[in-house]
Amino acid sequence: MKKAIITVVGKDTVGIIARVCSYLAENTVNILDISQTIVDGYFNMMMIVDISASEKKISTMVTELEGVGNDLGVVIHMQLEEIFTKMHRI
Repeated sequence: MKKAIITVVGKDTVGIIARVCSYLAENTVNILDISQTIVDGYFNMMMIVDISASEKKISTMVTELEGVGNDLGVVIHMQLEEIFTKMHRI
């Protein structure tokens, strides 16, 4: 299994989860865990996904998800779990 972390942050609007999940499904990315909240009109979501079945490189998905975020008016970041873990180690 090859895991990645996806974060989505921005002003809440209709269809954010649907659009991100549709992109992932189209690219054979399985959602393992998802957490989302809305605080004072701002949307925040974190996903742990399995990218091992996807035929696309992670760099391609990162760029495409950034484009999805631009379309939605939110910021979407995707990075491998190992990188995320090392960056956020206390």
